[in-house]
Amino acid sequence: MSDDAAVTVDGNGSAALPGPTALQRLLGASTLWIGVVLVGLCVVFSVIRPDAFPTRFTLQTLLIETSVLLVLSVGMTFVIITSGIDLSVGMVLIFAGVMGAKTMEWLSPDQDATHAGWGVILLGLLLSVVGGGVWGLLNGLLVAKAKIPPLIVTLGSFGAALGSAQLITGGVDTRTVPDKLRNSLGFGTSLGGVPNLVLVATVVTVLAAWVLHTTRFGRYTFAIGSNEEAARRSGIAVTRHLVLVYLMTGLLAGLAGFMNLAYFGTTTIGGHGTDNLDAIAGVVIGGTSLFGGVGTIVGTVIGVFIPSVLRKGFVIAGVPVFWQPIAVSAVLVGAVWFDQLRRRARDR
Repeated sequence: MSDDAAVTVDGNGSAALPGPTALQRLLGASTLWIGVVLVGLCVVFSVIRPDAFPTRFTLQTLLIETSVLLVLSVGMTFVIITSGIDLSVGMVLIFAGVMGAKTMEWLSPDQDATHAGWGVILLGLLLSVVGGGVWGLLNGLLVAKAKIPPLIVTLGSFGAALGSAQLITGGVDTRTVPDKLRNSLGFGTSLGGVPNLVLVATVVTVLAAWVLHTTRFGRYTFAIGSNEEAARRSGIAVTRHLVLVYLMTGLLAGLAGFMNLAYFGTTTIGGHGTDNLDAIAGVVIGGTSLFGGVGTIVGTVIGVFIPSVLRKGFVIAGVPVFWQPIAVSAVLVGAVWFDQLRRRARDR
């Protein structure tokens, strides 16, 4: 019998078919093909505009512009793996930025935080993260304890968080952001020119990957998304875990709001209407299943960069901006279609 036809025998003496090889597993990984798509896009735009796309400045701005969205998407990954959804993260980001900016204003002379010190800045950071966490906790309690569908809960939070931010500011953006914050976190660099915003996003992403793929919390997240009832019967505190997942997503949205405040120097109340959809798109494009139970942080990183590269490449190539959402939507639909094909193949 040739090696190709070899079979193994299990402990009961029954023949067992050989499992997939390492190469087959690699080729079957959605993350690999998503990465190939990302590399292909970079190559295409580099060929179209070799003088503009493959430059250090373009790479740096691309990384900075994606950092805030990546932090949002990391939290969204956990939510979607549990087969949930969070439509409120963009508005929670706004609310958190408003809380941080107003806190620094209130603690500064003449309510001008431009020259505020690090003590005031750290309190602003704390209030931003706590503000985001409050919305995340509320979402989690309503989803896990009140058993209200997450789509409805987070859609309600979407409007409530935005309305709260507008009530606090009177609908007018706050622009007195400390210079120290802007010059350090907003535009500062470390480690030989790496933007500090990118470093923060990297730390958050690495920690999230460690939690999701190596800890009990991560295993429970996958278990709940695969089969919530089975997870409950196996002893997992499903209600508590879901509350923690939504709380974590809110905390990360709060951090993203503070990062956004540091970069733009204003609360940008009207500038995040599609952040929730962008985060969902990045996570789903990265291979996380909307049906729950499947996903990786690495895939989310790649998935978030695909729409960002498309937008940046279109701008550099001179493609009308109206084509950008069409292209991103096409990629998103293709990713969901691929996920459905993969699920059907697995079920067979």
